[in-house]
Amino acid sequence: MMGEQQRGGKGASWRALGAMIPADHILHRIDGLIDLGELRDALAPHYSCRGRPSIPPELLVRMALIDRLYGITSERRLCEEVRFNLAYRWFCRLPLNAPVPHHSTFSKNRHGRFRDASIFRILFEQTVRRCADAGLIAHKDAAIDASFVAADASWQRKMRDADMAAPRLPRPVCEWLADQANAPPQEHGVPRGKPAEVSRTDPASAW
Repeated sequence: MMGEQQRGGKGASWRALGAMIPADHILHRIDGLIDLGELRDALAPHYSCRGRPSIPPELLVRMALIDRLYGITSERRLCEEVRFNLAYRWFCRLPLNAPVPHHSTFSKNRHGRFRDASIFRILFEQTVRRCADAGLIAHKDAAIDASFVAADASWQRKMRDADMAAPRLPRPVCEWLADQANAPPQEHGVPRGKPAEVSRTDPASAW
C-alpha cells in the first residue's frame, strides 16, 4: 500500500536541521511552490490497498527533482548525496536518523509506477498552469528548437522539381508507390507540400 510521508516538524532534530539551511536557498523556494497532492491521486491505482506501507512516493519525487536540478547522473550517487547533504535531507523530509531509500527502489519506481502514471508529465503541466496563473506566460511568442543536419547538397546546384528527371525504379517499387499515393490520408501529422526545388546530388534535400 502507498506510504505517507510525515513532515516531521515536531522533532527537535528536524527544527535544528531546518535552521541550518539558509532562507534564500533555492530548495527553500522550490519547497514553498510544489504541491505533490495531485501526484498521490494519480499513483493510487498503481498501489495495492493491502500490505505494508511502501516508501512514500513524495520522497522519491523530491529526490528526482534534486537529481535534475543539480545534474546528478547516477541514482547510486543521488542516494549518497541525499544521505550526507543536509539541504537535500531537509527538502526530502528525511530526519537525520532516517535511512535513505536504496537506489534499486528508486530505479524500480522511476521505470515502473512513475512512468505508467505519467507522474513527471503531471508535475510539468502543473508547473505550467501555475506559471500561467501567475502571469508569467505572455502567449505571444513561441520558441522552436531545431538542429542543423549535414547533407550532400549545394544551394548553387539546385534545380526545379519539374525539371528533375524521374529515376527509373523497379516495377514492384513503382506499384508500391502508386498504392501509397492512393491510400487514404493519415489521421495525424501535417502533410508536406511538394517542394519547388530539389538538389541534384541529394533529392531528399528540398527548398
